[in-house]
Amino acid sequence: MSNLADGKTEKVAAIIRSTHTQEIKRLLVVGCGKGIEAAILAQQLDAEVTGIDIKDEFDPVAKQFADLRTGDATRLEFANETFDYIFSYHALEHIDDPKLALREMHRVLKNDGGFWIGTPNRSRIVGYIGGKETSLSDKIRWNVTDWRMRLTGKFRNEFGAHAGFTSDELDGLLSEIFSNVNSATDQYFSTIYANHPAMIKAIQGSRLSGTIYPSVYFLGTK
Repeated sequence: MSNLADGKTEKVAAIIRSTHTQEIKRLLVVGCGKGIEAAILAQQLDAEVTGIDIKDEFDPVAKQFADLRTGDATRLEFANETFDYIFSYHALEHIDDPKLALREMHRVLKNDGGFWIGTPNRSRIVGYIGGKETSLSDKIRWNVTDWRMRLTGKFRNEFGAHAGFTSDELDGLLSEIFSNVNSATDQYFSTIYANHPAMIKAIQGSRLSGTIYPSVYFLGTK
């Protein structure tokens, strides 16, 4: 089970526990990748977790803890109001119609259900810093590619860039569909980098936080 260890997901689970007051019995992970996050959430939140991804590359150990299946985020194969919570971590930027995917998440979420949704920050200066299983050379190469696309005006998801959304863009998308939307970016980075409080405080107190943070996160309710 050592391959299921992921400090970030465990810390996000702690944020979810502290911010969502309703019981989470069933949770859906949209864009679950190998399913590691889904399995960790199942254990950390003591919930029945379903994870969907467009590709079947699921970790065999993760499948012991979560129901992992292929699926299309824009056509979720679940009944209305099936889940207590929706979790989507760096997946929305890969979906051709993110607004339709969010509407589907809203549809399958119970009336008192909540969500955690995050993407890369399109306003970031540097990205991929905390990427796991990624070499330094890959991180440098990807950042160079990002900046080339910025200079040509093509640093957007629809042009194939791993761009994500600015905080305002993601807030706007979510607010069109969900009734209660709150930024969790500061809380996320304060939790992840709890051993560096001075650094995080300096970032949050500066006008550069919108470009220093490599990703943006929101939580809320239906």
